[in-house]
Amino acid sequence: MSYEMIAVFMFSLMMLMLFTGQRVFAAIGGVAAVAALMLWGTGGSDIPFSAAMKLMKWYPLLTLPMFIFMGYILSESKIADDLYKMFHVWMGPVSGGLAIGTIGLMVLISAMNGLSVAGMAIGATIALPELLRRGYDKKMVTGVIQAGSSLGILVPPSVVLVLYAMIARQPVGQLWLAGVLPGLMMAAMFIAYIYVRCRINPALGPVLPAEDRQVPMAEKLRLLSAGLLPLVIFAAMMVPFVNGWTSLVESSAIGAMTAFLAAVLKGRMTRAVFETSVRQTLAISCMFMWIILAALGFGAVFDGLGAVRAIDNLFTEQLGLDPWMILILMQLSFLLMGTFLDDTAMLVIVAPLYVPLVKALGFDLIWYGILYTITTQIAYMTPPFGYNLFLMRAMAPPEITLRDIYGSILPFVLVMILALVLIMVFPQIALWLPQKIYGP
Repeated sequence: MSYEMIAVFMFSLMMLMLFTGQRVFAAIGGVAAVAALMLWGTGGSDIPFSAAMKLMKWYPLLTLPMFIFMGYILSESKIADDLYKMFHVWMGPVSGGLAIGTIGLMVLISAMNGLSVAGMAIGATIALPELLRRGYDKKMVTGVIQAGSSLGILVPPSVVLVLYAMIARQPVGQLWLAGVLPGLMMAAMFIAYIYVRCRINPALGPVLPAEDRQVPMAEKLRLLSAGLLPLVIFAAMMVPFVNGWTSLVESSAIGAMTAFLAAVLKGRMTRAVFETSVRQTLAISCMFMWIILAALGFGAVFDGLGAVRAIDNLFTEQLGLDPWMILILMQLSFLLMGTFLDDTAMLVIVAPLYVPLVKALGFDLIWYGILYTITTQIAYMTPPFGYNLFLMRAMAPPEITLRDIYGSILPFVLVMILALVLIMVFPQIALWLPQKIYGP
């Protein structure tokens, strides 16, 4: 059997295991380990060992538990509730204002956590009931929460971009900076869509009643200061890093410690909050480390087989496709896989194939990391099995049906596709900020 056929067999077996419900790290790592032993005998055991050593020596990986801990502290201590109260008071007089405020809430939650599931959980438990109680259209608001929560994997500190940096061997700091403008641009596009749609049809997002808007200015300012606390935490973490005063790992530790102190000073750091945050941090960090370890082993076997060179030859020599057509096909494959896999699984399955190919085609890997992230955001919300669709179904009240959820996402998916096209056509949207800070 040729090496190319072995590579196809490995990929097919891995996909079959994933379809049958096996854990992601077990499917990827198990196939890699068996293939290594069958190809190279006992010497193949060096591959997972080398991958493990590579993982343990990657110093920026220490940022992962720090950011996850920071996000859970802010979430479990209910500091996110203050954000929504702030938006409720300040944005209520605008048609569709609470939905616009919810997008702002999601951006701030993203800057606190870096995981889309956290934004989804907070949006579904805090924002959704309030929006429905205020008479907002249920289809629109479910789309708002799904679209807003997807920003968590793009706006720094994105955990997904940390994983991409590990696999693609790119600087995490540059990837984070590359995600800032695209993330804010996409949030602004969501806000513009909500505002225009609610202006055309005010019944979709009615303004708050006059009695709810009669809040003393002192109370408004108090809520504003409480709601902006996450921004203060984010600034305390990112400003020293961007200015070169601290390393990435040191900045993540500052962020985690600042969030912890904020919860203590507000009197919300209970034993239950601390224990839940630590347990969740440990569980998610270990899950990501196992997945990265499996991905590195799988990538090493693929590289040993020469699969990347074979795919490059297939696309460019045999099929005669130009680099942009190959890139578009890659993005379409992410959309397809996103109907049944989460973002981490998609990354670790295809990164051993795509990242070297993207580099060989002459594209910037920082820019491609942002394209990958936006594409997985779209895939998260794409029927029939988009990840966010089922998360919303699990968290939404009974009156919101799966049909409502499916019908809510089309306009937001179109907005995200437009954002993706803009960044593909104008790469500087993603690359300007990292080049400004770090140089070309």
